[in-house]
Amino acid sequence: MTAETSQTLDRGLRVLKLLADTDHGLTVTELSARLGVNRTVVYRLLATLEQHALVRRDLGGRARVGLGVLRLGRQVHPLVREAAMPALRALAEDIGATAHLTLVDGAEALAVAVVEPTWTDYHVAYRAGFRHPLDRGAAGRAILAARQGNGDGPAYILTHGELEAGASGAAAPLVGVTGIEGSVGVVMLSDSIPERVGPRVVDAAREVADALR
Repeated sequence: MTAETSQTLDRGLRVLKLLADTDHGLTVTELSARLGVNRTVVYRLLATLEQHALVRRDLGGRARVGLGVLRLGRQVHPLVREAAMPALRALAEDIGATAHLTLVDGAEALAVAVVEPTWTDYHVAYRAGFRHPLDRGAAGRAILAARQGNGDGPAYILTHGELEAGASGAAAPLVGVTGIEGSVGVVMLSDSIPERVGPRVVDAAREVADALR
């Protein structure tokens, strides 16, 4: 037996998905064509979504995702963190370095989960909530490399001294997780990254991606 659903809610969610998939917004006419409904229905949907700040319209009348979606998106972080923790713990203990899950937040990279190793004498203090530009540090650079999507780049990124003097980082992007841009990595006090760390980070990123699908 098919569960009863709300057609209006379904259409509203489809509007949000369509807008999320474009960088340039969509007009009422374009939304009407893609949804297969008349313009009056689209106007009502947009007006309702605007009231909740989930949609905004620019001066040219094109609808775009609103800031309210970002507020909802932040509530996803605890769920993502919980799913990633087993792989991060294993990575931190195996490598003996601070492991982290980093997600895109606007134009920045945001560390949403951090695990420090339990057996080392010292390690880098790296805290959840730490932000940095996407083009600095291994975590952000790995995300940017994944955006290119050509498959020709390295499976992981190595950096040294970009976020903290004397610290090196390795990170690999999350691949194949719909709606989430992020990376898994480690940071350590070292002039160079041991050869086995890069592949191990790739494995951890794959484990986290599998847990989030």
